[in-house]
Amino acid sequence: MMQKLPYYMVYPMPFVYDDERIEERDMEYMKSLYPDAAKRILPYIEEECDRLEYQCSMIYDEYPDQLQLRMMCKRICENVKKHEKFWMECEYPEISSHSERELEENSAVKDTGKIRGQERPLGPMRQDWLQNLVEVMLYQELLRRRREGRRRGRRIY
Repeated sequence: MMQKLPYYMVYPMPFVYDDERIEERDMEYMKSLYPDAAKRILPYIEEECDRLEYQCSMIYDEYPDQLQLRMMCKRICENVKKHEKFWMECEYPEISSHSERELEENSAVKDTGKIRGQERPLGPMRQDWLQNLVEVMLYQELLRRRREGRRRGRRIY
């Protein structure tokens, strides 16, 4: 004779798995909206995160060390520059010429703090654009992996 089970035992948490799939689909869609430069850098970031994804890794520390994170960014940037050298020079030549042009414009700026009629204040040069982009993308990828680790029951200390 079949014994009847209570409702909560027959259908345990029906929507938990759907939420994870929806979030993963959203993340993949948002990644597809990245600009071309970010799409080409993303595999290098994922490779570095894969390399450091093991139990008790520093990426799962409660407060990851800033120095280690910056060193990760530096490794990723060096890897991108080494493997994507042709792309960096040929596909985006305006970046290097833009920074030279900006340097010339900044030297011609008066005390007003404006660049030839623009309202933009003087700021840091754009030569470290790759480092900044990699840093932001790395932090976002680490956040995503830490969330997945929490969902799977892995403790993050």
